[in-house]
Amino acid sequence: MKIVMIFDQIQSGLGTKDDKMLPLGGKKEAIGPAIMMEKVFKQINGQILACLYCGNGTFQMNPDEISRKFCAMVQKLQPDIVICGPAFNFLDYAAMCGKIASDLNKLGVPVLAAMSKENIETIDTYKHLIPIVRTPAKGDVGLNQALSYIGEVAKQIVNKEVDETFIKKVCF
Repeated sequence: MKIVMIFDQIQSGLGTKDDKMLPLGGKKEAIGPAIMMEKVFKQINGQILACLYCGNGTFQMNPDEISRKFCAMVQKLQPDIVICGPAFNFLDYAAMCGKIASDLNKLGVPVLAAMSKENIETIDTYKHLIPIVRTPAKGDVGLNQALSYIGEVAKQIVNKEVDETFIKKVCF
């Protein structure tokens, strides 16, 4: 399974909360949380195809245009699934994940998002359109379990064998 992950400047490791204007970019390697998830991805025969990123400020300046560009990049890469997040409790990043995941879903690209309950506005906006896996807030307990849930949901989506009971348990 070929995986593309989408990050903000913080999760990509290319900026801080003050570096919001990081331009749209990508790397054909695991960066940020993708490094943590490589063990999970190996268990589901997944590999990182690319990690795409941009700063929250860059996204907020023109969300429709940036999302369109992310979608074009993803379509060129042709992954089996796109994972937007984990956004943890970062509100701006979660909003970016929800918008991009929803737009990718409209194009027929298999996608999921991941974030914590603190992002309730984004969750309420997108939970009926895309699967949003529950994660803890940054630094809270339960991260390893949440990462394994992200992997399992991705696998189910790609294999077209979605267990609705499981999805209801681990997603919003």
